[in-house]
Amino acid sequence: MLKNKYLSLILILALTFSASLIGSIVTSTFKEPWYSTIILPSFNPPSWVFAPVWSTLYLFMSIAAWKVWINHFDKRILKIYFIHIIFNASWSIIFFGFHLIGLALINLFIILLFIIFLLKNYYTKDKFSFALMIPYLIWSAYAFILNCAIFYYNI
Repeated sequence: MLKNKYLSLILILALTFSASLIGSIVTSTFKEPWYSTIILPSFNPPSWVFAPVWSTLYLFMSIAAWKVWINHFDKRILKIYFIHIIFNASWSIIFFGFHLIGLALINLFIILLFIIFLLKNYYTKDKFSFALMIPYLIWSAYAFILNCAIFYYNI
């Protein structure tokens, strides 16, 4: 049982961080020169902030999903979590790859709905998992506001 428990953690971490890898590759490939030409709001953070913040959030998300999985074996919640990861990874593709700021905003709204759904379910199953997702909700809400501003400034 212990082997499977930790194997599941490694698998969840690997699949979750694959979103980070996809985002990093797409961002580094297609960000410039486009990103330097768009108007950014004054509250846009410096680029160096994103890597440590997202690394921490992906770790927290993974542990939250894993704890719910090992304690409840809820396949439905785990499937929804991974569908949510697909939307998470696709944001970078939409925003930096295709430069579709409005579609990225819609994608981010869907991600927020997934986060709220996961939070609601985690709250009833594992309070620690619920708590681990709060920073992700806050950062994603900030990202949504940031994406809204970028969309507004560049339409």
